[in-house]
Amino acid sequence: MCCLGSTANAESGQTAATESLLARLPSANLRETATLVGELEQSGGDRMLPLFQIMLDGRLYSRKSDDALVAVTQPPTGDWVLTDVFTGASLGTATRREVSKVRVNNRLRVQLREAIARIQLNAEDAGARLAAVDTLFGDLNDSSAALLSERRDLETDDKVKGAIEEALALYRLRSSSEPAVQVAALNVLAESLNTEVRYAVEQLAAADSAAALPVRNAARKALTRIDSNLEFYGFLEQLFFGLSLGSVLLLAAIGLAITFGVMGVINMAHGEMIMLGAYTTYVIQLLMPDHIGLSLWIAIPAAFLVSGLVGVIIERGVIRFLKGRPLETLLATFGISLILQQAVRTIFSPLNRQVASPEWMSGSLEINAALSITYNRLYILLFALLVFALLQLILKKTSLGLNVRAVSQNRDMAKAMGIRTEWVDAMTFGLGSGVAGVAGVALSQLTNVGPNLGQSYIIDSFMVVVFGGVGNLLGTLVGGFTLGVANKFLEPMTGAVLANILILVFIILFIQKRPKGLFPQKGRAAND
Repeated sequence: MCCLGSTANAESGQTAATESLLARLPSANLRETATLVGELEQSGGDRMLPLFQIMLDGRLYSRKSDDALVAVTQPPTGDWVLTDVFTGASLGTATRREVSKVRVNNRLRVQLREAIARIQLNAEDAGARLAAVDTLFGDLNDSSAALLSERRDLETDDKVKGAIEEALALYRLRSSSEPAVQVAALNVLAESLNTEVRYAVEQLAAADSAAALPVRNAARKALTRIDSNLEFYGFLEQLFFGLSLGSVLLLAAIGLAITFGVMGVINMAHGEMIMLGAYTTYVIQLLMPDHIGLSLWIAIPAAFLVSGLVGVIIERGVIRFLKGRPLETLLATFGISLILQQAVRTIFSPLNRQVASPEWMSGSLEINAALSITYNRLYILLFALLVFALLQLILKKTSLGLNVRAVSQNRDMAKAMGIRTEWVDAMTFGLGSGVAGVAGVALSQLTNVGPNLGQSYIIDSFMVVVFGGVGNLLGTLVGGFTLGVANKFLEPMTGAVLANILILVFIILFIQKRPKGLFPQKGRAAND
């Protein structure tokens, strides 16, 4: 009987010899299956890749009615779904009794992985060839080492060629007993960041009686070099996480820096503006469930408008009546924050909400075996810098920015010059609140959205503003990144809670020496 059917045979272009081998798979025992896999690899080449992968996944079955090989998908309920092994075409459904599984054991799985890797070594895509080398890495035998040696002479991609050199060096280190060969292999492996390589070198460096003195010395030298490289890339990873945290602090604090610098208002509801921006992102995703990537772009201006409008309402309805009374303003904005939190709990419930990330923000950029950068944090870092640049442009190049700077430096003189300071206050508070809403969009990609989201960042935002200099955007930038990096480098040594305490103590001591922060504001009002 034909094992694949006429359609599959025609589309996959199998030879008669290959068809004969495939026909024997359903009735073969494990030993015979191992032999058949080797023969199929020889006769079918890369055309057998789908078959081997399905076998490795444990989804290869034969249909009892005609012995046809099929790939099976088992849904939670209902009959099993059958597809063609080579083309993926639908073959209908079947019950469990209508199909028989092609058995695979651990030894056969190892053989399948090696066969897949050997096939992929000749793939056109460099990424597929690199994945094949990674599969074989550390498990080379004489035949696979010879295969890699042949591939090395043909390889044109430097990254793949380097991986092959590293795999062969590890193989020579483990298989050879000649000190000269082992030392040469260690010289190659000294630049490796692979954990398996480090373990092998560490074992050799500690084997005082099993290795010759030149080999042990070379192993210790290589181990020192490997640890030095790992420490360097570990430092870079910590630095990136620190900059990532700093970008979040910058987004959360930059709006506060504007309102605090211009109006002198301690806005305890600033965290709730961040929360409103995050919930705006969640609502827009609910309205556009099939367009996650587009919904995120729409959420940015929408969050700015929602949080900015709420900010203007708060300023016009409450804060303008409390000017010159900082304690009452603090208490009023704290009460507003509680009202907003309760309103969100009433509308959305107290439970946290998950905001999906678009595909282009998922995953990570793997620079090497020791350093990878997550895309979501990288994009948020770039986004924070973009928001900072746009705000600088607004404050430096627009009439609103000129009025804001005039009011922040000397309110009485600006009013005497005809500037509508009350209008500037409202627009400034709305701008700062809108930027906080944009920060909420970014935070929705890093954490769950909940009523207490803003409370996690309000204290840190004030610390950034005070440390950088009240009303100075450059100080907010430097302060945010400085505190973010310092926090991430302290955490491994002290723990997260103690790291935050140490940062707070540092800021208290710093303010004693520089009460106006790193970049004090200029102007007559600033000198009062």
